[in-house]
Amino acid sequence: MNAILNVIWLLFGGIWLALGYFAAGVICCVLIVTIPFGIASFRIGVYALWPFGQMVVHRGGRVSGISAVGNVIWLLVAGIWIAIGHVLTAVPMFVSIIGIPLGIANLKLIPVSLAPLGKVIVPSGTYLPTYR
Repeated sequence: MNAILNVIWLLFGGIWLALGYFAAGVICCVLIVTIPFGIASFRIGVYALWPFGQMVVHRGGRVSGISAVGNVIWLLVAGIWIAIGHVLTAVPMFVSIIGIPLGIANLKLIPVSLAPLGKVIVPSGTYLPTYR
């Protein structure tokens, strides 16, 4: 079932969202100081490309001050715009009855798009204490 949902997701919005993340990642990697943001953007872009069967978890432990400051910078520069993109693509998915699972998946991407640092993407059903 995950494969079918991923293919439908890819055709009806996933490719555009992933391209947005990849573009943000390239821009962040070109600017040397923001390479950690670029890496996080590429990681989320792959997740946005094929989200069913995966989940986002906190890395565990304390959030370092650098990650917190980085998440605030990310939120102001790119996170808010990407989150708006997720909302705008979720609305038409919810309007079509068959797209409701896709809209829910789109809304699940919003928290990680707002604050990507300190999060890990793991397969669904993974025993979580190994990632803490």
